[in-house]
Amino acid sequence: MTHETGTDVEAAERAARRDEAVRAAVEQGLVGPDNPIVGLLDVPGIRASAAALRAAFDEVTAPGTPVLHAFAVKATPLVPVLRLLRDTGLGAEVASPGELALARAAGLPPERTVLDSPAKTPAELREALALGIAVNADNPQELDRIDALMRSAPSRSPIGLRVNPQVGGGSIEALSTATATSKFGVALRDEGAREWVIRAYQERPWLRRLHAHTGSQGIALPLMAQGVARTYELAEEINQRLGRQQIDTVDIGGGLPVNFSSEATAPTYADYARLLRETVPGLFDGRYGLVTEFGRSLLAKHGTVVARVEYTKSAGGRPVAVTHAGVQVATRTVYVPGAWPLRIGAYDAKGRPKAGPDVVQDVAGPACFAGDLLAEGRALPLLEPGDYVTALDTGAYYFAHHYAYNSLARPGIHGFAPDGSGQVVFAVVREEQSVREIVAEAGGAHGGALTGLA
Repeated sequence: MTHETGTDVEAAERAARRDEAVRAAVEQGLVGPDNPIVGLLDVPGIRASAAALRAAFDEVTAPGTPVLHAFAVKATPLVPVLRLLRDTGLGAEVASPGELALARAAGLPPERTVLDSPAKTPAELREALALGIAVNADNPQELDRIDALMRSAPSRSPIGLRVNPQVGGGSIEALSTATATSKFGVALRDEGAREWVIRAYQERPWLRRLHAHTGSQGIALPLMAQGVARTYELAEEINQRLGRQQIDTVDIGGGLPVNFSSEATAPTYADYARLLRETVPGLFDGRYGLVTEFGRSLLAKHGTVVARVEYTKSAGGRPVAVTHAGVQVATRTVYVPGAWPLRIGAYDAKGRPKAGPDVVQDVAGPACFAGDLLAEGRALPLLEPGDYVTALDTGAYYFAHHYAYNSLARPGIHGFAPDGSGQVVFAVVREEQSVREIVAEAGGAHGGALTGLA
């Protein structure tokens, strides 16, 4: 006899909400013949993920420990999403002037904002320090810039240094940030680097944080925990060498991987927090404040791209469904399908889950190149014109990161929630991009600029 765990129930409820939202989106005209693609965000699901994150670390930290969970804005750079997360108690981790502007537009206060980037300009640093935003310096040259700014205008910003613990990479090389040659942070195992870091803290009493991030999707939890352990050990060594508790906060980054193969949320924040407590118990005894920077794991499971099937055909004996979702919304999946496969759902013309025997078929996108496939050789009920497909687990790094191939329009995005009476209500998160906006972004106001040059 088996029984459902809490995460099993959560997954089932999430799937049920999604099915109702797809049906309601079709019925209410959010998606259809004239607007054949839309992004949907599950608001109750997002709230639940934020609550799970906070609860997981509350369980392992000593009472009274300062903890900031700063959402990695790059994962879903949408102001309404940032405002929703702000209202759940989360902050923001930003890595560009644009992301900082989004966080400020969402009402994120400076004390709940962290600036990370390997290429901060003097102007970016000056603004962050003037606002009191936490800054993690990436390298010695950047720390020299901060030195000069602090001499000219002392700041109340918490300032840290990013280090690379060089613990190795995961299954996706491009997202492994703690390899021997990663571009991020001060590489701790390079000759003389560790002593330089210790000296940097000794010479700067205002340098009070230490930051590291092992990687993102494709990093196993033990490797993530090892990266945190190396960072904690360095913080302890620095404080002991200096004879004072100068480092008072450790920023452990984010990177919890997402399970894209099923509805289940695995691993969970609780899994990771408990592993960290077992691996690095001293980090949670109350002597250090904590900062986390999770992104994908907070939003991925709560986003769905819904696209209409425009045509169906057969090629080489295999059915092909041509849809309006492809490389423009699922760029990583189309170009690197082995690392970024997506689950695909099939719905009929009324937005109901499609019944029927599974047939191996391709789900193609609208872009003009052969590789624009959302899924290849996928077993689904046979799709027909007017049906809908859904790309699941796309709430992070998908429909908010548009790729303008063929000048395809950015789809509209709507948040949804049940209204308590069996209906689904929607709220606009981002309007669909118009053709006029596409022309404007393509230099429409400067049409004759080149013809006037000699």
